[in-house]
Amino acid sequence: MGCNGNCGSCSESCESKQQDMHIPLNEMSSVKKVIGVVSGKGGVGKSLVTSMLAVTAQTMGYQSAVLDADVTGPSIPQAFGIHGNAEGDETGLYPRESKLGVRVMSVNLLLEKEDQPVVWRGPVISGLIHQFWQEVVWGDVDYMFVDMPPGTGDVPLTVFQSLPVDGIIIVTTPQDLVTMIVKKAVNMAKMMNVPILGIVENMSYYECPDCGKKHSIFGESKLDDVASDMGIPVLAKLPINPVNASLVDKGAIELCEEKQFEQIIKTLAE
Repeated sequence: MGCNGNCGSCSESCESKQQDMHIPLNEMSSVKKVIGVVSGKGGVGKSLVTSMLAVTAQTMGYQSAVLDADVTGPSIPQAFGIHGNAEGDETGLYPRESKLGVRVMSVNLLLEKEDQPVVWRGPVISGLIHQFWQEVVWGDVDYMFVDMPPGTGDVPLTVFQSLPVDGIIIVTTPQDLVTMIVKKAVNMAKMMNVPILGIVENMSYYECPDCGKKHSIFGESKLDDVASDMGIPVLAKLPINPVNASLVDKGAIELCEEKQFEQIIKTLAE
C-alpha cells in the first residue's frame, strides 16, 4: 500500500522492484512536473490554491494545466469560467483552455449537465483518473497541478501510485484542527514516498481596507510551530479576500491577484 510506483526513491527490496507502476502518459503529451494539491479536510480552499498556482505559472511564462481529480466535487471549470463539454477524436480527449491558456480537464466537462451528481464507487473514480492521464491530449506542459479531494482515500492513493508526482502542497486553515489535519496528509505522503513541498495556509487573516490592521478571524495561526516540528516549509499565508472570492464565483479566477503565488512557482522551478 505504501508503494508510490517510483522504485528509484525506494530502499525496499521486493519482487516488484524494477517494475514501474506508473501508468503511461498520453503519447502525444509531455508533462515536466506533476504537483499534487491536497488537504486533510474540505472547505479549506484547496481548489482555489490549485487554480491560482496554475494561473500564476501561466502568467510567468510556463504552460500549466489542471487535472481535476476531485471527481465527486469538481469546481475547477467553474472557477475558470469554463462551460460545455470537452471534445475528442480518435487521438483522445482534448482539455479545455482558459482565457490565459491554462489547460483543464474535469469530470464536469464530460457530463450532460454541470449539476449532475457523480455517484460512483472508488474503482470507477480511479479509472477516470487513469483516463485523464492516459487518454487526454495534454500537449507540452511545464506544470500540471492535480486538484485532489480532501482526505486520504482512493483518489490520493490512485494519484500517488499511478502518476509520477514530483511533490505535494498541503492546504490548510488556522483552526485548532490544523495539527491533526496536516499530520494526516504528511503521514500519507511519507507512506507513499511522495515529497512534501510545503504548506499553504488559506484564510490566515483579514486585512482591514481602512486601517490596514490584520485580524485573525479564525484564531491565531499555529502553522509555524507545526511546520517547524515536522520540518516542512510554510510556502504562504493567504488572507481572506472578498474580492477574490467574488471573482472565483464569477468564473474569473484569472483576474485574482495574490503575489505570494509567484514565490511558490519560483520555489517549484528551483
